[in-house]
Amino acid sequence: MACFTVPAAEAIITTVAEKIIKSKEKNQTVKKSQEADSVKIPFSTKLSWLNKMLWGGSVLLAFEHVWHGEVVPFFPFLTAVENGEVSEMLHEMATAGVSMALLVTAVWGIMVGVVSIFEKRGKTTGSAKLAGGLA
Repeated sequence: MACFTVPAAEAIITTVAEKIIKSKEKNQTVKKSQEADSVKIPFSTKLSWLNKMLWGGSVLLAFEHVWHGEVVPFFPFLTAVENGEVSEMLHEMATAGVSMALLVTAVWGIMVGVVSIFEKRGKTTGSAKLAGGLA
């Protein structure tokens, strides 16, 4: 019914956060004491991964709901609201929507954790060795 709105709401919030973080990262000066060969991905880029995952999933879910006639192009847009099934819709949002958003965020967290391990390994062994190990 409307489970796609929960990941979409999270995507809106993280998109705004990404824009704010990106502007702060641009304003910060790069320290010259950093090694030239160390690879560090900015947090705004990592947050953009989450945004793409959330927006992509939300769009696909919205399309699926349109396909099955649960979302219509006229007010009130959701057939559950039109049919008086608001409590069922809110229950689906609270269960399926929240669990999908949490799962996507957890997968993103694992991705960021793995990348940070590679970043740390790249600092200690040198990026040339890291690149050779991945190939």
